[in-house]
Amino acid sequence: MKARELMTSNPDCVTESDTLQRAAAIMRDRDIGAVPVVSDESSRRLVGIVTDRDIAIRHVAEGHREGHTVSEVMSKGKLATVREDDSVDRVMELMKQNKVRRIPVVGENDEIVGMIAQADLALDTRDDRKVGKTVEEISEPGRK
Repeated sequence: MKARELMTSNPDCVTESDTLQRAAAIMRDRDIGAVPVVSDESSRRLVGIVTDRDIAIRHVAEGHREGHTVSEVMSKGKLATVREDDSVDRVMELMKQNKVRRIPVVGENDEIVGMIAQADLALDTRDDRKVGKTVEEISEPGRK
């Protein structure tokens, strides 16, 4: 099975200058836990990702108020991504290595074309033991 068969295509995105409120509203409305961050809406080049945890830990828990932007809490830099033709095994391996529950799917120019969540693996793959092991390894606490 390939990544394209599991991914949610054409995900909603935000830019670094969008408000955290907009990102949170997308998460609420789409019932998702992460939103890709793109350089601009037309190119959709992936520059980061913002998660519900980012908002809770880096914004709400710090006592910040309205008006803050996605750039202040998002994950950026070297992100774990896959291509549409990558195998599900590759997706699971990257999720385990990077301890992430969601992974962006990018095209040739690093434009976002889809997202794969841990739940997508659980719902759509045939190897329950492999998926279970992936979920277990993703969920292990990080070592300090």
